[in-house]
Amino acid sequence: MRRIIWILWPSFIIGGLAEAVFFSLFDPLELPFSDTFLPFSDKPLGEHRMIVYTAGFFIFWLFAAVSSAFTCFLQRPASDLNRYCPLEPPERPPGCPKREDSDARCD
Repeated sequence: MRRIIWILWPSFIIGGLAEAVFFSLFDPLELPFSDTFLPFSDKPLGEHRMIVYTAGFFIFWLFAAVSSAFTCFLQRPASDLNRYCPLEPPERPPGCPKREDSDARCD
């Protein structure tokens, strides 16, 4: 649960900041997809600014969450990654201290 909070909370803040910066520079009416019509409306997508703002926020939040998740993935210690030796004891290289122990952990 702690890792989920580490990922989602900072990415939420960054998503909000990124949306504020992006949409202060670009108007949804000026974006290239603003001429696309929504299936439930005869107005172009850009005229539904709240939909574009909401979708933009979730896209920015998703990118920031992926970045935070990748950072958490890279911070894992080697003992988490190498919990058990992938080789069976007889196949382990000579001189390996865990060669004789079948339940040996590689940490």
